[in-house]
Amino acid sequence: MSIIKAEGGMLTVRYNNELLWVEPWGANALRVRACKQSKMPSEDWALGNKGTATPQIKAGDEGGEITNGKLTARVTRAGALSFYNQKGELLLEEFFRNRKDVTSPKCSALDIDAREFKPILGGDYTLTARFESDPAERLYGMGQYQQPYLNLKGCELELAQRNSQASVPFLLSSKGYGFLWNNPAVGSVTFGKNITSWHAQSTKVLDYWITAGDTPAEIEEAYAGVAGTVPMMPDYGMGFWQCKLRYQTQDELLTVAREYKKRGLPISVIVVDYFHWPLEGEWKFDPEYWPDPDGMIKELKEMGIELMVSIWPTVDYNSENFQEMKEKGYLINSERGVPIGLRFLSDTLHYDATNPEAREFVWQKVKQNYYDKGVKIFWLDEAEPEYSFYDFDHYRYHLGPNVQIGNIYPRCYAQTFYEGMEKEGQTNIVNLLRCAWAGSQKYGALVWSGDIHSSFGSLRNQFAAGLNMGIAGIPWWTTDIGGFHGGDPTDPEFREVLVRWFEYGAFCPVMRLHGDREPHKPPMSDVRGGRCVSGADNEVWSFGEEAYEICKKYLFLRERMRPYTQSVMREAHEKGSPVMRPLFYGFPEDKKAWEIEDQYLFGGDILVAPILYAGQRQREVYLPRGAAWTEVWTGKRFDGGVTVTVDAPIDQIPLFVKDESLLSMLNP
Repeated sequence: MSIIKAEGGMLTVRYNNELLWVEPWGANALRVRACKQSKMPSEDWALGNKGTATPQIKAGDEGGEITNGKLTARVTRAGALSFYNQKGELLLEEFFRNRKDVTSPKCSALDIDAREFKPILGGDYTLTARFESDPAERLYGMGQYQQPYLNLKGCELELAQRNSQASVPFLLSSKGYGFLWNNPAVGSVTFGKNITSWHAQSTKVLDYWITAGDTPAEIEEAYAGVAGTVPMMPDYGMGFWQCKLRYQTQDELLTVAREYKKRGLPISVIVVDYFHWPLEGEWKFDPEYWPDPDGMIKELKEMGIELMVSIWPTVDYNSENFQEMKEKGYLINSERGVPIGLRFLSDTLHYDATNPEAREFVWQKVKQNYYDKGVKIFWLDEAEPEYSFYDFDHYRYHLGPNVQIGNIYPRCYAQTFYEGMEKEGQTNIVNLLRCAWAGSQKYGALVWSGDIHSSFGSLRNQFAAGLNMGIAGIPWWTTDIGGFHGGDPTDPEFREVLVRWFEYGAFCPVMRLHGDREPHKPPMSDVRGGRCVSGADNEVWSFGEEAYEICKKYLFLRERMRPYTQSVMREAHEKGSPVMRPLFYGFPEDKKAWEIEDQYLFGGDILVAPILYAGQRQREVYLPRGAAWTEVWTGKRFDGGVTVTVDAPIDQIPLFVKDESLLSMLNP
């Protein structure tokens, strides 16, 4: 029988050699930890502000109960947990099938534990946590995965970071709870019809957080209250960002910037991509191709354009910093064989962002060579980090083996730059990253969806990814408009993809044009920063006259939206609200809104229904119940709760507004 106690403001359970803690953590929320060690591990990982809640706790021989606001957890004498809202409705319960408690209807000869710790020889544990599954439940969040499903019920997801995959393990349930798997170990989760199963390959502890709320917004805001919110997006972040793989020289980049200004086109940010440096791990401009960065940055600022500079975490064996960083333990190492993390042009290792001293070392190099010259925004690429081979058990970090803590790397990467910039007095910090984990948002992480394909199928995947990232607590998200891999600017089929993506991009948190277009331009040399190829032209005038006119239309639309976008960004900063929101977020009482997976809300008042298929010139749009809606392009007014068919010529993305005063902004 378990020993169940109320002590230290929490409910504790001791059964055999397992220690279980259930304690209040934030509004209407509880944190659950369990281990099979002499004392509970102390890391809080994604969880910050605990708050000062005074819970109601009952404990006895037959079980225990703890209540924090709208959430109650109950534990049986056998140690099985279940969670209820303030109405007494069951939200979630552990999957418990054994003979420990013969009085329970779940008593079973199967002998399956809800919390299963399997020892690793000479080390820690492989962990599986099991929960009962409601087949009718709908689940959202969990970060970014390259699949088209918004509702994740029935999906199996890898809990690991890869190029174009970001594991951010917070989910929102249609039953009225939010759940954070507060464990950075590599693993998986299965949202099955019969069972939900979380798995960590190597860990010391089970650790999760759960909150109850009456609306998705209440749940999301409770999570933001403990995991943090984004800073306020700077004004330049709300405009248009121009990028390509890659501007090879200072003259090429300035020529493009000047052409945007000559044509009178809005542009807020332009980007220097990778291999503008001599070698990886030399965080500075290659003077042969970028001879006057100070003058370049000055001219750009005079044009009202911010320069974003690409950073890679890789360090070339031959770079000027490699030997010092290796000797001081600032590099990720391997468990066996020759230590190589990524081989792009040369053998490299990644700097260990989980090491505070390594973070400071890299920041000081970046500060000297970029920040002090006026660069105030960074593109933190390869943030997973990307390995030539994703053998997660092969790498060891300052904080421990990759399989045990590796998912936190992109958050520490963002932290490197955020804390350095903050120390310099900068506010409203935003940096672009290719990956994230829970809590990355508070370090100014704007996440983009990685090196994706240039196709309508890929666009559909990004649609689901962006909405689920917002629900997972990462409201700043974007894509490479037009996709990254491939796309010939002269190809009519690609031009259609580009145009539809550009229209959608105008209603993403950040509007950024990027891509590796075909055919490639050859390298400029075989040494240093000249070794990389460059993609074909990728400016708005590169895709033909029809596409150019459409791009212009949405560039100016995005500019007119600035006051509205600013208000939405303020909500993200203050409350943790997603910028892009599934329909159910604004209309949780409308059952149909929970079923729609190809529309969304940009902020609270603009309904966006992108065109996601080639050749489509018309589509159905569901207008949620509880508001009246006006179609932007025609001015037609509709009551909510209906599905309408709207035209979608090549230059129009279907748009509706609740507030008619927005019409002049979107369609003057």
